[in-house]
Amino acid sequence: MDPRVSASKGVPRASAGGLPQFRTLNRGLLTSAEFSRLRDVPPETEWFLNIESPGTRRIYKTDLRDFMRFTGITEPAEFRIITRAHVIAFRDELQRRGLQGATIRRKLAAVSSLYEYLCNRNTVANNPVKGVSRPKVDSYEGKTPAVSDAQVRRLLAAPEGPTLKAVRDRAILSILFYHALRREELCRLSVKDIHERRGVKHLRIYGKGEKLRYVPLHPGSLDRINEYLEMAGHGALPSAPLFKPIRNNRRGTTDTALTPDGVYQVIKFYGKKVGISVDRFGPHAARATAATNALDQGADIAKVQEWLGHANVSTTRVYDHRKMRPEDSPVFKVSY
Repeated sequence: MDPRVSASKGVPRASAGGLPQFRTLNRGLLTSAEFSRLRDVPPETEWFLNIESPGTRRIYKTDLRDFMRFTGITEPAEFRIITRAHVIAFRDELQRRGLQGATIRRKLAAVSSLYEYLCNRNTVANNPVKGVSRPKVDSYEGKTPAVSDAQVRRLLAAPEGPTLKAVRDRAILSILFYHALRREELCRLSVKDIHERRGVKHLRIYGKGEKLRYVPLHPGSLDRINEYLEMAGHGALPSAPLFKPIRNNRRGTTDTALTPDGVYQVIKFYGKKVGISVDRFGPHAARATAATNALDQGADIAKVQEWLGHANVSTTRVYDHRKMRPEDSPVFKVSY
């Protein structure tokens, strides 16, 4: 629900076009008119503007737009007359479309998130999504694949040669497969986010919802990062992005951070190079692979949850692919 998009496109617009851009940095004070404009921003728009993660905002915008299109909502205040019956009808419509249970649960969760905020603001008396049964998910198994240890070893060795790109890409792949970072988290790293805690080098990671976590650096990853920084020449600049593009045809400068799409292209390129033809293979597969490997080696799932930056352990279980190990199948126990 992006307040900058008009209601005619199925998304409500704040009365002042979203939070207005004020000159408070220069004057430090709001005028009476500016104060009134902020006071009049609808709580529904306020909720959306308060979502900090661009990825979450993008998904919620799509899901809320779907709900609004179904119910015919065109103005923020109309959310306040929705009942549980409307939500049940929306769920049934999603099922008729043939959507997966996980997708339906996500859409209902987006609507529920809005109503929880409205309840906290005393704008509505209750959350109409509460009590609505949601499709069961057959298993915790996610769609993101985990690749084998042998495939990871080939990937880590795939960037060959002494070029800056090869040195950088070796460091990126090591970060993805040893530290299970989301690609957005990797792109947000700056040089100063490598620092020492209790005698061990750590990565300071800003995750979803600006949640901060610290992950110890694997010695191999640290060596690859140091090699890259020495060759790239920005290791003495604390505020510089840790990973930069080798060239930037769009902006003409390489002083900006590598983009999430750039990270995706790196792993897809080397995956193709070493012959990985797994569906949905990308940076998230590296995250699933790292989590699976850690669990295979006996890591506690609660520690893995903290390592991945998950708010709920049920999310971590999606990355637990141990039950998919073909070598553990009873098929190989049969003996005639």
